[in-house]
Amino acid sequence: MSNPTRMPDLNQDGLTIPPGTRLHKLPWIGLGLGLAGMAGSAFLAQGHMQEFLYAWLVAFLFFLSIALGGLFFVLVLFATKAGWGVSVRRLAEHAMATLPIFALLFLPIAWGAGQIFSWWEGPGDDALLALKEPYLNSGFFLARAATYFIVWSAIALWFASRSARQDISGEHRITRRLQAASGPCLILYAFTVTFASIDWIMALDPHWYSTMFGIYFFSGCLVGIFAFLVLAVGLLQEAGYVKQVIHKGHYHTLGMLLFAFMVFWAYIAFSQYFLIWYANIPEETIWYLHRLHGTWSNLSLILAVGHFGIPFFFLMPRAIKENPRLLMAGAAWMLLMHLADIYWLVMPNLYDHGPHFGLLDVAALASVGGIFMGAFGWSLRRHALIPVKDPRLPESLQPDHA
Repeated sequence: MSNPTRMPDLNQDGLTIPPGTRLHKLPWIGLGLGLAGMAGSAFLAQGHMQEFLYAWLVAFLFFLSIALGGLFFVLVLFATKAGWGVSVRRLAEHAMATLPIFALLFLPIAWGAGQIFSWWEGPGDDALLALKEPYLNSGFFLARAATYFIVWSAIALWFASRSARQDISGEHRITRRLQAASGPCLILYAFTVTFASIDWIMALDPHWYSTMFGIYFFSGCLVGIFAFLVLAVGLLQEAGYVKQVIHKGHYHTLGMLLFAFMVFWAYIAFSQYFLIWYANIPEETIWYLHRLHGTWSNLSLILAVGHFGIPFFFLMPRAIKENPRLLMAGAAWMLLMHLADIYWLVMPNLYDHGPHFGLLDVAALASVGGIFMGAFGWSLRRHALIPVKDPRLPESLQPDHA
């Protein structure tokens, strides 16, 4: 491999989660939160089924975007043979390992799709929807959704299982195989994530279209995963784990990536808006008019300032990125803004005049978030917190890698 540095002796006490600890109970805590959220959702959804389905879709997309961001990060680390990220890669693997659970969490959306998507029962007298019917029809929609989950789950579980197997065998050929597979998997990832964003968000307003929307959603996935990784690493270290293998260089690099993809998100968001504004085509402009009307305009302004303006200046200094507490605060803020972005994408199709964030939204977030946390915690406690026998781990442990 590229770095001949000898593997240091690692104290396993900080690299595994022993039974009886709070983190070891995370799967049960997450499951309890998820079940409580589902019970609350079932109660609150009575007489408000459409509102529940939209709230569930927002929660589903928010946590799914983090898992998809983790999958992309793992694939890119292998494709580029990057050594710096080995120490934090396992946490991204745990995030992507939750992807099979999202196939189950999608069932309420599939069941209630007729109350979410106006084209579900057919185009009727709408000439434009009639042209789109070969793509926008219930059977093809469900078949595509099944394909997405099969592809994502297969890639995620294969990479995660091989990485975990290397912890035992130490075989270098496992790394070579994962590197070879990462390129084709990235191509599959690009197609499936693009079409999933079209199906589950853009198709909410079937008259609207944007050729940039797939990359817009993808940029949000990366903001989500890097904010999540900063928080996960920071909380693990505060609990006494991974202190000897993750240092300020890793925080700095994660902070740079969070900053970079926050700017990338802003670039894509502005470019999409500018091109649609300049072309002034009614089928395109109506989507933005909804979000600039009523109190939705306030949320649009909050996103412009909170998702770009404030974090641009806050995350820029190196001192912030190398201070775990401050960087964690910035990451928590970015996750909140990412949730606001998903809400802004979905909810104007339900509420014309402005946001109505309420108990149903909280219950849906608790439901999906609890199940996600439980699945993440279950994966977290099964293996070492870092890939202990990855041949590039010594490179990642160098304090000057950033």
